Amino acid sequence: QLVESGGGSVQAGGTLRLSCVASGYSYSDACVAWFRQAPGKEREGVASVSASGRPTYYADSLKGRYTNSLDKRKRTMYLQMSNLQPEDTAMYTCAARLGLCGSGPHDYAYWGQGTQVTVS
Repeated sequence: QLVESGGGSVQAGGTLRLSCVASGYSYSDACVAWFRQAPGKEREGVASVSASGRPTYYADSLKGRYTNSLDKRKRTMYLQMSNLQPEDTAMYTCAARLGLCGSGPHDYAYWGQGTQVTVS
């Protein structure tokens, strides 16, 4: 089970930190990722963290603004987002899969319910 938290409404330029807590399995042998979906748009990858803890960002526009990290002891993945813009408004969902990170949403078997981020 994956449970996200930390979403909310902020003004442009603001910051948020999302959390994704896992229960029932260990992050030590899994890849976990963030996806987001804005109204009327397809789900897109935001960032992933491999079992080794190495983060990968899917879009160049997110680098420098988003920082993804993993605390294996707490079984929690964090997404620190800064300088948020209206185009960042979306439902953010974490997902996990055993082994190596996947290339897209279809590669992930476990999903949380999501947390809404709204930037005005």
